[in-house]
Amino acid sequence: IDAVSSGASSGSIHRMDASREVVPSKFFSCSTHDFGVAEAIEMGRALGQLPRELLLFGIEGNNFQPGEKMSDEVERAMELVAEEVLQLVSSS
Repeated sequence: IDAVSSGASSGSIHRMDASREVVPSKFFSCSTHDFGVAEAIEMGRALGQLPRELLLFGIEGNNFQPGEKMSDEVERAMELVAEEVLQLVSSS
């Protein structure tokens, strides 16, 4: 689960199985990490080390300035994603 910036509306939820599809490198470009999520996944793919299923959830943000409060849309999306992840974990 991470913040994404794809141009969609703030609070939009993106769900993808990274073991089956390439994660666009610009999708997680708002990361403050030196090595992004997409790059780490593609390295795992190149090394043949991805799990059978690798679900990613991205929540579309609109303000990525340090210290800024999350929008109401992003907070609601976080709650929805958390509920979905809990359902997935409890059903496996």
